[in-house]
Amino acid sequence: MLSHLKQFYDRQPEPNRCCFLAIRQIILSANEHLTEEYKYGLPFFYYKGRGLCYLWQDKKTREPYIGFADGGLIEHPMLLKGDRKRMKILEINPTTDINKELILEILQLAIQLRN
Repeated sequence: MLSHLKQFYDRQPEPNRCCFLAIRQIILSANEHLTEEYKYGLPFFYYKGRGLCYLWQDKKTREPYIGFADGGLIEHPMLLKGDRKRMKILEINPTTDINKELILEILQLAIQLRN
């Protein structure tokens, strides 16, 4: 892991740190063409060199979420648009079990947009 990425994960308080690291593993295991870079001050994941999603946290609740680039084109009931124009997010509760199948399902929808 690059040093900026390592620093991002290391400076997260628990339980967010473990949650972010678990989400990272789920994302990277979803497809062999997914890569991670440190961009815009956060972990950003690319599919075949094109931005796919990123990890961040809500300003008010401080809970993690996955933001999907071009999420506005993805129809899924668990994705939230809010005030965003292009992106949609998947909120993750760091104190409950992560729904790996849900994350993989939405990742596949995002990857289909890139193919």
